[in-house]
Amino acid sequence: MIEPAFLLAAFIGGFAALALRLPPLVGFLVAGFALNALGYENTPLLELISDIGVTLLLFTIGLKLDVRTLLRGDVWGGATLHMLGSTLLFFGLLALFKGWGLSLLADSQWQTLLLLGFAFSFSSTVFVIKVLEKRSETQTAYGRLAIGVLIMQDIFAVLFITGSTGKLPSPWALGLVLLIPLAPLLRRLLDRLGHGEMQILFGMLLALVLGYSLFEALGVKGDLGALIIGLLLAPHPAAQTLARSMFNIKELLLVGFFLAIGLTAMPDSSHLAMALLLLALLPLKSLLYLLVFMRFPMRNRTSILATLSLSNYSEFGLIVGAIAVSGGLLTEEWLVVISLAVALSFGLSAMINAVSEGIYRWLAKRLPGRDSMQLTPSDRPIEVGDAEAVVLGMGRIGRSVYQRLQKEYGLRILGIDSNPASVRMLTERGFNVVEGDALDSDFWDKLLMSPDVHMVVLAMPHHAGNLFAIKQLRSRQFPGKITAVVEFPEEIDPIRELGASAVFHVYDEAGRALADSAAEESGIEPVSSQLG
Repeated sequence: MIEPAFLLAAFIGGFAALALRLPPLVGFLVAGFALNALGYENTPLLELISDIGVTLLLFTIGLKLDVRTLLRGDVWGGATLHMLGSTLLFFGLLALFKGWGLSLLADSQWQTLLLLGFAFSFSSTVFVIKVLEKRSETQTAYGRLAIGVLIMQDIFAVLFITGSTGKLPSPWALGLVLLIPLAPLLRRLLDRLGHGEMQILFGMLLALVLGYSLFEALGVKGDLGALIIGLLLAPHPAAQTLARSMFNIKELLLVGFFLAIGLTAMPDSSHLAMALLLLALLPLKSLLYLLVFMRFPMRNRTSILATLSLSNYSEFGLIVGAIAVSGGLLTEEWLVVISLAVALSFGLSAMINAVSEGIYRWLAKRLPGRDSMQLTPSDRPIEVGDAEAVVLGMGRIGRSVYQRLQKEYGLRILGIDSNPASVRMLTERGFNVVEGDALDSDFWDKLLMSPDVHMVVLAMPHHAGNLFAIKQLRSRQFPGKITAVVEFPEEIDPIRELGASAVFHVYDEAGRALADSAAEESGIEPVSSQLG
């Protein structure tokens, strides 16, 4: 049974963070430290909940990831260059602090300093992806870059753990390649499960048994196994639906992860001072990310936002610290310092990412411009062509709008979506679709709006995206009509106040259409027509 205080503290912390307009995870971290101060300790059940949450997170990442992303030079090259540079940077700085007489580093050998530098070079997979998912930006250009770098770092972590423990994977691990021919069978099975509890149960089975448990049994990191199983299922059309089905379960379990970090150990003033010093060094790690990314043909926005999302320390540092402590290279005090530095970096990173677009606009004026013809195709200007209407967001609602306007009204439509996999799939099906991120301030400069366009339909899944899009259209004096779809009633007025011509609540409209259809089939006339 989980401690009632854990649930109460997590709720209070998350609610307080929301009140301060911070992500709830910041409140969960604070709750963990508050519980620690009150004398509570981490429990096996909380640890289990935390581990399952992380495993499901990596599984759902795999479900939404195009493996070709990892083969891009900016991903594997950027991750490798940053890890080498960041490790050496922190090694040099820690050596300098030791020379200045910092007590926690007094007895440290160069191997220890190098190990700490390696630990601080990582960014947190759990934190970054959770932030990206909350903003629906995992499929944007910078989101894909950040996730790709994080996965490469996870691979480096697996290699380190294998080498440092001296435990090689079982020879039977070679048999894991058989999962590749097994993948089509798993996809066909997914087809037969529908969209209910069996689909979710199948996802849990794949992530925790075929992924985590099988890989662990063969001496390979279980979390990596969950990620790989997700990757094998990713090409299936139902993979996105499965990821959405498991979203709430994963989010709830990850609360345990953030509580557990706060419960790791109780710091004193010297630990806090060292953690704050490490926090002050975080901008140097961020600068290195930016310098590395700018070596590749991508827009400044992609480089800057990916850098800001990766500007934190990773819980992997605790794993490195634990290995170093068991080998006598570090004192247990360092586990306290690392856990505190990780938690503080999460809080700082959450606040920075909340205003990341403003930071980008400020930095963009101070960075050299990029030749658009040298950029990757997805970063180049968008040609609207002869389109008469634009649909932003090509999910299920967006596709329905596109087809209705095209078939029933004879309009020439351009669809825009931020997910490259969806763009490829819809293009193959005959849709006129291009890749673009409406939350990207540069997107509106890239979008060469034709004078023929007299209608824009906002069908993006999140309210913030629709609000941002209307503001951008109005600021550019778009003369046509803007129509938006909302999910919740409280979202209607803000959209109207910004000047939308029409706003439709998706469930109300579906209910009206169903009622009209049922009455029509039954031969019942509307009351208004009867009165007339």
